[in-house]
Amino acid sequence: MLGLGVVLAVTLAVANSKLYVYEDPRIDEVEELLPGANCGACGTPGCRAFAEACVGGAISPGKCSVNTPENTGAIADLLGVDAGGAEKQVARLACAGGNHVAWQRAQYDGVQTCQGATLVSNGSKSCVWGCLGLGDCQTACEFGAITMSAQGLPVVDEDRCTACNACVVACPKDLFSLQPVSHRLWVACKSLIQGDDALEECEVACTGCGRCAMDAPDGLVRIENGLAVVDYSRNRQATPDIIQRCPTGAIVWLESKGRVRKGAAAKKITRKSPLPLTRGS
Repeated sequence: MLGLGVVLAVTLAVANSKLYVYEDPRIDEVEELLPGANCGACGTPGCRAFAEACVGGAISPGKCSVNTPENTGAIADLLGVDAGGAEKQVARLACAGGNHVAWQRAQYDGVQTCQGATLVSNGSKSCVWGCLGLGDCQTACEFGAITMSAQGLPVVDEDRCTACNACVVACPKDLFSLQPVSHRLWVACKSLIQGDDALEECEVACTGCGRCAMDAPDGLVRIENGLAVVDYSRNRQATPDIIQRCPTGAIVWLESKGRVRKGAAAKKITRKSPLPLTRGS
């Protein structure tokens, strides 16, 4: 038995020397300086993979848009590289149709999830393209960046949002997308119809009137299938002036800390309570 033990020990020692894979100890140090969110916003599977890519020179420390500036600088100093940077991305919702402005066509009493409601005639909302307000996005967000308003709309906290994409995947209406924070000109609607027909379903729907396209620099905003669409390759030309004549406030200017600015011509909505299920009541 002693001889067998010696043979096995020698075999393991030889195997270890032959099969050993060197790992740069700086990877552990970089990982310690990362937030540990494993959100994937940087394009890697997680913080460990990001640390490996940093040490290998494949990515700059600043590509982690969730990390603190201090820790990003510490990683750059440790590796002797430029911190680089990436513009922070956040989740944006293409809907402003809360229960105080969008009609319900039925009372839904099933499983209280957006996915469940969508399976029943595409949800109970009259504007079938709109947010159902049952909070699948809030449940999916592991960072506490989404809360539901009193009117049943998700509100994204830009400071907490890590652009992890969980809300994008969770929304059955495809209303969320990840956008650089510099994209301040925003169409808060994904209407499938236009004109007065859209307003019959939601008071803040885009009607495809084209005023924003007329007031924007050529090509920045276009009307496509009755809906305003922003070409963000021209984002530097965007200004709040473009939203001023929007009659419903469907196209808005997003300011810091979640503030939303509507144009001067936008209909003023003072109602806070939900619309009745039966119109005219």
